[in-house]
Amino acid sequence: MGKMMGFVMVSLVFAFTVQAQQPPVPWAYNIPPAPAAGAPAAQPAPDTSLKSLPPSPFQFTRQQISNPYGPADWFPGDHPQMPDIVKNGKQATETRACSLCHYPNGKGRQENAGIAGLPVAYFIQTLNDFKNGKRKSAEPRKANVNGPRGMIDIAKALTDEEMRQAAEYFGAMPWTPWIRVVETETVPKMRIQGGMFIPLAGNEREPIGNRIVETPENPEHTEILRDPRSGFIAYVPVGSIRKGEQLVKTGGGKITACGVCHGADLKGLGPIPGIAGRSPSYMMRQLWDMKVGARDGEWTGLMKPVVAPLTEEEMMNIVAYVSSVTP
Repeated sequence: MGKMMGFVMVSLVFAFTVQAQQPPVPWAYNIPPAPAAGAPAAQPAPDTSLKSLPPSPFQFTRQQISNPYGPADWFPGDHPQMPDIVKNGKQATETRACSLCHYPNGKGRQENAGIAGLPVAYFIQTLNDFKNGKRKSAEPRKANVNGPRGMIDIAKALTDEEMRQAAEYFGAMPWTPWIRVVETETVPKMRIQGGMFIPLAGNEREPIGNRIVETPENPEHTEILRDPRSGFIAYVPVGSIRKGEQLVKTGGGKITACGVCHGADLKGLGPIPGIAGRSPSYMMRQLWDMKVGARDGEWTGLMKPVVAPLTEEEMMNIVAYVSSVTP
């Protein structure tokens, strides 16, 4: 019996090690390829011209738009008054303003998270998970989580009061449509910039394969202007929405139906967040992080049995469907 138990333990450790070594899903984490060897490319001169974004009455330079400690707010009438930690961050501790990455309206972008409408308790717990080492990215190169001044460092620098203020601010704004999901067999050829897919010049296309390609509706508005009114397109494989719907609604004989915890309409249930209409790239990263053990917070224990039996393709189908649901 002792030998059998020892064999089982060794087998479990081996299985966990293999699982932990599974490479993250490239299209979800979207890490750019390493630069070619040789002399670094010459950097262009800083763009100091004033940018406009009608109907906003304001003008900002690119430096002002991307200021980590007080980024441009094109449409202040679109949201409540921001707490200081959301608007300006804390320069003394290199804690960037929440509104820089997640926008003043909490919509976020492909490379981070949409945080508007999250339950306050869940929001605070998530920050504490980052702070206490229970949440990181399975992709070591995911700099806005694992890197210097990423979410782990930001969470460690926040006080309990600052966490509460940010959670209540973003939680007061409902999540509204932001992602347009399109089934297709081909997609524009892309480059990776700042964790986002950006279409290359020209009209070249390529097979979508077994992936989701999420990209800004208007790349210039997103990449350069950080337009909080310009959302995203998610190109998904043909048939993936229908397959995902079956898994989400019934479990497909493998998992618990998602609505049991996230609500029948997938818009959340108590402290459990809504997932309808949110970024498929973000949701895929979270499923993968939980599957391989990179995310281990308070609510993750409920999700681990769900993600454990799912294949990469099944997870892709799930997030394709969930993103297509009107929030």
